[in-house]
Amino acid sequence: MSENNSSRTIFLASFLTIFAAGVGFAVRGAILNDWADQFGFTKTELGTITGGGLVGFGLVIILSSLILDRVGYKPILMLAFALHLASAVLTLAATPVYNASGKDATFACLYWGMFLFSIGNGLCEAAVNPLVATLYPKAKTHYLNILHASWPGGLIVGGMLAYWFCGENAVITRLQWEIPMATFVVPVVLYGAMIAFKRLPESEASAAGVSVGQMVAQFASPILLLLLVIHAMVGYVELGTDSWITNIMENVVKDKAILLFVYTSALMFILRFFAGPIVEHVNPLGLLAISGVLGFIGLTMLSTAEAVGMAFVAATVYALGKTFLWPTMLGVAGERFPRGGAIVMGTMGGIGMLSAGLLGGPMIGYKQDYFASQHLKEKAPAVFERYVSETKNKQLFLPEIAGLDGAKVGVLKNDGKDLERDFKIISEAKDKPAVAAEIEKMHSWWQTAKTTAAADKPPVEEAGIFGGREALRITAYVPATMAVLYLLLVVYFRLTGGYKQVEIHHQGEGAMSEL
Repeated sequence: MSENNSSRTIFLASFLTIFAAGVGFAVRGAILNDWADQFGFTKTELGTITGGGLVGFGLVIILSSLILDRVGYKPILMLAFALHLASAVLTLAATPVYNASGKDATFACLYWGMFLFSIGNGLCEAAVNPLVATLYPKAKTHYLNILHASWPGGLIVGGMLAYWFCGENAVITRLQWEIPMATFVVPVVLYGAMIAFKRLPESEASAAGVSVGQMVAQFASPILLLLLVIHAMVGYVELGTDSWITNIMENVVKDKAILLFVYTSALMFILRFFAGPIVEHVNPLGLLAISGVLGFIGLTMLSTAEAVGMAFVAATVYALGKTFLWPTMLGVAGERFPRGGAIVMGTMGGIGMLSAGLLGGPMIGYKQDYFASQHLKEKAPAVFERYVSETKNKQLFLPEIAGLDGAKVGVLKNDGKDLERDFKIISEAKDKPAVAAEIEKMHSWWQTAKTTAAADKPPVEEAGIFGGREALRITAYVPATMAVLYLLLVVYFRLTGGYKQVEIHHQGEGAMSEL
């Protein structure tokens, strides 16, 4: 096989690693109610299981990047392959485990299945970014954008599988949850087979004889440090917002929220294939600056959208803004700091993931709580007292607040149906689960609250909509700040000779040159 064909095969395998993660992520979110119905899980238990799919993702990327240039791409990817398969085995074994050993064993089975899935995804992310940069050293931004088209591609496939075949509202027919869940195994087997029989290249840094100390020394650059700060903002606004956007927009587009999600994913998937031609006319920093402006406009429009049509227009602008951010940032890091090897690119990806998990999701949730509770307290004080949370939340330097109790609001929204199911589960259980006291307390509260539920629902829903809109409006200032910082970098490079890609050669071919 020619070198070009070999590179294409390795690239396709890299593409499939992230594609598999997207499919698994989307389908898992759609089958949680199936798990609740079949195994008797409460919402709290389901939240713990899904948390297993996120634990340590960012840290795994950073830690594995520290050794990747020394152990090579192949061992890391084969370990990820093994973990993905083990994740599938554990997850798909849930039904026979339940039949043999009951609920607790099933909970452990699904939790550890999601945990292994998370670690496998982190290892893949750590490996494939520098691998693709190594395969295409003179077109890093273009091919990294194509590589990361795989994530929205996986979300599209998983989202449509969910829309057609998952849950009681399945459009075509409701399948046993194991069938759609098993689809992520297909790309896993394909990438594993491709990698197993391929000789993967050394990283650019390793081939050039760059030591770990020299790689770490790249972090002394103020420009790289600034890029890391900006990428933390990228993780905050892209992944943090995406974790909330469907929930926020459900009140605007109702049952079309998942289609809105698939639509924006489809735009990202298509557009990421065209990053190369775009950066030929606008350098990567210019593309990022434009993306920041569009992100600000899109989120601002989403915060005011009231009709379905306007929501889709706003989502289009937002998708245009976020499409190129993550992969182009990785491309800039790879082009300007190739001597940093996998450590630089892994740190970029890890910082973005950690920011999304530790700052983006929680802060956007905090903002929703703050504005929703303040709105309800002002408009309907008595209703506020019935639905305010007993616990208070605090984020960083922001004041401590008491938001609306999500569990109580959830009970109100579906008229107590899930609560009655959970209460029935614990009432019939021989050994009561740890959350039994919480469910019994909520059930007792609902017996009183349901007498005013019809009158309470409109102001509570209005407060939720207001909180979501305000959270998006304020979050829009994050990409606006990013746009300003990108423009400052554009000015800096123009004053210092222009943005140029840095190239390093193999040992014996010379030192470092700029293109």
